[in-house]
Amino acid sequence: MSGWIVLGIIVVLVLFAFGAYNRLVALGQRVSQAFADIDVQLKQRHDLIPNLVETVKGYAAHERGTLDEVIKARNAAMSAQGPSQVSAAEGQLSGALGRLIALSEAYPDLKANANFQQLASELSDLENKIAASRRFFNSAVQEYNTGIQQMPAALFAGTFGFTRKEFFDLGASRTEVEAAPSVKF
Repeated sequence: MSGWIVLGIIVVLVLFAFGAYNRLVALGQRVSQAFADIDVQLKQRHDLIPNLVETVKGYAAHERGTLDEVIKARNAAMSAQGPSQVSAAEGQLSGALGRLIALSEAYPDLKANANFQQLASELSDLENKIAASRRFFNSAVQEYNTGIQQMPAALFAGTFGFTRKEFFDLGASRTEVEAAPSVKF
């Protein structure tokens, strides 16, 4: 009789371990899928940048330093791997793009250019999509990290290769994002 009880307990524990393992696998896949969504949005952003630079170049050719900085930041962002490197590179790219868009204020003809307006609008739309994808990714990472730290999965998560994932952090540009915009009349 006691042998059946022990066997029953072992079967329940094994089934529970399989369930917890499968849950962690699903959470890990969700994190991977969320990062892939960010990657798609970033690729679209990277593809848009050369067109934007060429449009600005026609009106502000002597702003070569800013244009070169944008291209350099784009290339670095395209070659970055993993959430921490990608987020750092994208932060640099966002800063360079911000300076590029700010050039339009100094060049009224550029600001009025229909092609520039369309590209700037597409870039703004992509930035919103990237922000939404980043929030989804960070939510998936939070859920995954919580899953591997909760008992009883924490007892075997490390053994099966489940390690903590990194958030897609804004890094140095966080202060720029969190700062309230100044309004002057």
